[in-house]
Amino acid sequence: MTRAQRALRIGKILDEFYPEVPIPLDHRDPYTLLVAVMLSAQTTDVKVNQVTPVLFERAATPQAMAALDVEEILGRIRSLGLAPQKARHLQALSRLLVEEHRGQVPASFEALESLPGVGHKTASVVMAQAFGIPAFPVDTHIHRLAARWGLSSGRNVQTTERDLKEVFPEVEWIRRHLQMIWFGRQHCPARGHEPATCPVCSWAQEP
Repeated sequence: MTRAQRALRIGKILDEFYPEVPIPLDHRDPYTLLVAVMLSAQTTDVKVNQVTPVLFERAATPQAMAALDVEEILGRIRSLGLAPQKARHLQALSRLLVEEHRGQVPASFEALESLPGVGHKTASVVMAQAFGIPAFPVDTHIHRLAARWGLSSGRNVQTTERDLKEVFPEVEWIRRHLQMIWFGRQHCPARGHEPATCPVCSWAQEP
């Protein structure tokens, strides 16, 4: 079975399980989505969703966040992984949004990736979910699934992103990204997984 054939069959399964897919991170607009995605590094989405209401109660705009001391930001996100670094990045990127982008989140990969603490995966999520621009964000979970399902060699996330973009039509990228996140959590976890009972692994791992 070729990668394209696997992708077609997997896509049909994902559509059956998740005809509609919510965005895992709670947010109100492009800025709060950007913040939530940045905070999610090495932290679960559940934990981020517990922290962001407290943070956004104090500052839900770039202007308000930039005006806060780093220590106050840190106090509201301290339970997250890498909290000190994230607090510094959050204040700095908010200041840059005010100073260079009129307080708006730019709909540009280049502009987003130039912000402190914003890498390609974070930029891809914002471009896809906030602006509807085709992107296929690859985190460690999607990287794992792509290799497990025979859709990519799994050498690195850059290769996985390229491979997934090749086997899925561009119009499906945003949907497939979210579907793979939910499917991985609920049916194909990293640990304690039983491939024989998985709707995908039960056949996709075959030669």
